[in-house]
Amino acid sequence: MNISFQDIIPQDFNQNSHVWIYQANRPFTPQETSVVKKYLEEFASGWTSHGVPVKGFATVLFNQFILFMADETATGVSGCSTDSSVRLVKSIEKEFLVSLFDRQILAFFVGGEIKLIPLGQVNVALDEKIIDADTLYFNNTILTKEELLSGWIIQLKDSWLARRIENLHRSLH
Repeated sequence: MNISFQDIIPQDFNQNSHVWIYQANRPFTPQETSVVKKYLEEFASGWTSHGVPVKGFATVLFNQFILFMADETATGVSGCSTDSSVRLVKSIEKEFLVSLFDRQILAFFVGGEIKLIPLGQVNVALDEKIIDADTLYFNNTILTKEELLSGWIIQLKDSWLARRIENLHRSLH
């Protein structure tokens, strides 16, 4: 699996564009990905904030992540317009029987594929050498286009998670 995605991110969006990432608890099938992308593209093309069009972008990455991006240099995104994107994500959850709001499941790039590990099992995965400090981690806490491009897929040792994992600290020393 190629984990390059930067080429599909709109270049004409400001680096401070707001980003939201929703991680599925399983990969979407190719057919599901196609349908979900269509929903997201339709949403982004009609996204508004208080009746004003939002410069928005939305897609599926790696059949596993839903990405929304709003360039707020033109139109700020209000709570209502953010709520509309959340409603879409909830409808995708319901239609495809997938969970997109479980922040306790973390994604890593292991053996050429995305592996999901519950937060409570990360120490076990480290002990069993499934992941290590150099394993690529999908940092879904990023907030801007700049962070997406430079800090979404990073080594575990460089993530917020590294400070919370005692075994990782031991393996780094």
